[in-house]
Amino acid sequence: MALTPLEHDRRYGELDQVLRAYAGQPADDTEERPSAALTAYLRHTWHTRPWALAAAESQLREYARTPPGRLRVRLGEFYALPDVGLDDAEILDWLALVADHIRRSVEEGLVPAPAKPDTHWEWHARFPELGQFLGGWFSQDMPDEFAGHDAAVDDYAGTTDRQLVARLLGEIRELLALGLDEGEYAVGAAELGLEVEPPDPYGVSGWLALVAARLG
Repeated sequence: MALTPLEHDRRYGELDQVLRAYAGQPADDTEERPSAALTAYLRHTWHTRPWALAAAESQLREYARTPPGRLRVRLGEFYALPDVGLDDAEILDWLALVADHIRRSVEEGLVPAPAKPDTHWEWHARFPELGQFLGGWFSQDMPDEFAGHDAAVDDYAGTTDRQLVARLLGEIRELLALGLDEGEYAVGAAELGLEVEPPDPYGVSGWLALVAARLG
């Protein structure tokens, strides 16, 4: 039988988080340096869930040492590794290498400095409700569903729990506090799901400031 959710999370939950960080990113870790994907995972996890790093290291190393055999595969009692662009013969050594980097980060206190998100995964991990807002209400279908940007914002406010609205306000303020240039804000908003232009004459940062004021 397939793994239960509890068993999956106990054995592979944090390993899954690490590998999700590689979506769209090369698994080009070397012994000397972690990849951009792993650096993004370390940066976000150190500053939000540092206790999870030990679980990640343990689960990665255990999978590398004892990958699922034929019986577990036949029964469905295993975690299917996502494709990270490596050959099957390279995967287990790479998992052990990633585990080594995480262990070194913890044991030597190698904490990536706070910075703007660097990967698609990190944008969504850091700004989950903003991703829900932009991807859900400001996709390319927005002009067909709402009379305009304000109408979409009002629909979000009217259909979303106030605690989540408050979370969105906090995330918008955190994003604006990064002090990025307008091009970087446009890239970040696109990573988070924005598929329409802000209303004239605003750029992304100015429009998000207006959204925060309207929701607040």
